[in-house]
Amino acid sequence: MASQNERFAKDEKREVLDTVAQNAGVFSLSLRSTTSLVSNQHHIVGIRHVRTHSGKLERVMQCSLDGLCTLGEFLNTRSSSCLDRSDPNYNSGEQESYHLEGATIFNPLDDYKKSVTTIIKEYFNIGDVDLVASDLKSLESNEHHPYFVKKLVSMAMDRHDREKEMASILLSTLYASVISSTQISQGFVMLLESADDLVIDILDAVDILALFIARAIVDEILPPAFLLRAKRTLFMSSLGLLILQTTEKKYLSVPHHAEFVQQRWGGSTHATVEVVKKKILDLLREYIQSGDVKKACRCIKDLEVSFYHHEVVKQALILAMEIKTSEKLILKLLKEATEECLISSCQMLKGFSRIIDSLDDLTLDIPLTKDTFQLLVPKAISEGWLDSSFLVTFSNAAGENRHENEKKLRHFKEESIKIICEYFLSDDIPELIKSLKDLAALEYNPIFLKKLIRLAMDRTIRKKEMTSILLFELHLEVFSSEDFVNGFIMLLESVEDTRLDILDVSNELAFFLARAVIDEVLVPFDLDEINSKLPRNCSGREVVRMARSLISARHGGERILRCWGGGIGWALEDVKDKIAKLLEEYESGGDLREACHCIRNLAMPFFNHEVVKRTLVMAMEKKNDGLLFLLEECYGEGLITINQMTKGFSRVRDGLDDLALDIPNAGQSFDLYVEHAMKHGWLLPSFNAGTL
Repeated sequence: MASQNERFAKDEKREVLDTVAQNAGVFSLSLRSTTSLVSNQHHIVGIRHVRTHSGKLERVMQCSLDGLCTLGEFLNTRSSSCLDRSDPNYNSGEQESYHLEGATIFNPLDDYKKSVTTIIKEYFNIGDVDLVASDLKSLESNEHHPYFVKKLVSMAMDRHDREKEMASILLSTLYASVISSTQISQGFVMLLESADDLVIDILDAVDILALFIARAIVDEILPPAFLLRAKRTLFMSSLGLLILQTTEKKYLSVPHHAEFVQQRWGGSTHATVEVVKKKILDLLREYIQSGDVKKACRCIKDLEVSFYHHEVVKQALILAMEIKTSEKLILKLLKEATEECLISSCQMLKGFSRIIDSLDDLTLDIPLTKDTFQLLVPKAISEGWLDSSFLVTFSNAAGENRHENEKKLRHFKEESIKIICEYFLSDDIPELIKSLKDLAALEYNPIFLKKLIRLAMDRTIRKKEMTSILLFELHLEVFSSEDFVNGFIMLLESVEDTRLDILDVSNELAFFLARAVIDEVLVPFDLDEINSKLPRNCSGREVVRMARSLISARHGGERILRCWGGGIGWALEDVKDKIAKLLEEYESGGDLREACHCIRNLAMPFFNHEVVKRTLVMAMEKKNDGLLFLLEECYGEGLITINQMTKGFSRVRDGLDDLALDIPNAGQSFDLYVEHAMKHGWLLPSFNAGTL
């Protein structure tokens, strides 16, 4: 009986051990489940190793019938597990142990940030520009240079004027040779985007950053168009918009702004950029007259601005392209300066690169700039004083510029059509002018004019009248006389192509041209200039002849003004006379509402700035400030818009010098009128009596 009970005990014990062995690999058992296992099985007597199917040894618990066991040993069953290589079940494909080791994730930008912070601190201490350039190149992280610009300026903002001046000089030095113009722009955009954070630590961050941007524009490392481009990237609530406005109004709009901005931080041991530029230009002109290479090189050396020698290269090349007879002398000087190691190869490349960036602007003053420059580059390379790598840069830049210009032009044409079509629907001239300015492409103004008239010719007479009115407004605010001349030339050159869609194009275009002369958008002499620039067999010449006939005909002005039945009805001189008469009648005791009614009956809202101008002048002449009540009433009724009001005040301000000859206190009276207008909200916030 005893042996039978013993056999039953052994069988029961074996079942418990098998159960424990199967669950030995599950280590996520909670304390509750473990306790339950122990309490339910009262046969565990200790811990021993059990062979699994894979050849591993697992520790399991053994308990006796009295239920005593050690819970801590059960939870630590794998602490001493091992592999037995002599076991027949040993699998060589299994590793003996697995270890997870922590590793730091490498971020190149973090490493770059630490490095440039050290570089900037060292620069502020020793002022070695060349060392900074060398250190940045050694980092081999050109794609992160916008962060360097941001870090440099933000660190300088919280320091003295000396460091601010040093930061500006460093950016000017690194420009093009180490940091591209695009990267500098990106860096300043990053600063504008983080302005809300900067102002927390730097109370006058708005003014300081505005001055940094103004200094970059004056130093020609940021284009003036940066202000407009940056505005488009910022949210309406961003503090960066206030910074850009401060830059434009406080620093770039003041008289002699370049000198003011460059001397703002004072205490610099360096000559201002404008002074150095003048010295460079003077020595180059003197060299062209004397031909003394040694003296010219000595003068360049005496400037002690080795980091700015690229300006010498740039100005020399411009003179060579501008004065053809000086080309040989200029090339001789640059070659001599290079051979004497006076101008480094890096500065030489930078100077040539700056010419590439400004080729479009130079072409406006020097017609054959691009052709001449293309001939200068091979000469410089063949003579050994310009690195041959520039040829690749020049070719790439030419291709990129061409592609970029084509893309920009295509975008401008698409947006222009949208703007014009929207104007035909809304008749909102201020909105059109705002949209056109937002495109920031003044060089394409003639193309806009061509698109405008081309679209109007294929529409109703009302749209044609709206187009002529718009041309008059554009003449006052946006377009130059040259823009109108070039735009009409483009239209006249394409007469034959336009005739395929508009049969009466010659007659339509002649009226537009004549109307522009009647509205004083063009002067009669412009017709001669337009005609002289057209090919001899061009149909556009006949259109010009037709326009002249319309203007010289009896009552031609009235006929042209009424040709589309647009409601103007009078020539501008007639309108001016009517405005003068209604103002005289009102000043002599006329009714306010009657005067407003007369202004409304003129049906020329685009010309209401003339009402504003004549009212202000009459108030000065008659010393009758009560005339301002008329303007107040017109503004309150919406008869004269804030744009027309601002334009009228601007015209008076621009003619103050002439007015002062007849009205001695004209300036004082005008200041009072401006103050009154600002107080009542008649004028745009941007209006400034002295600088606008």
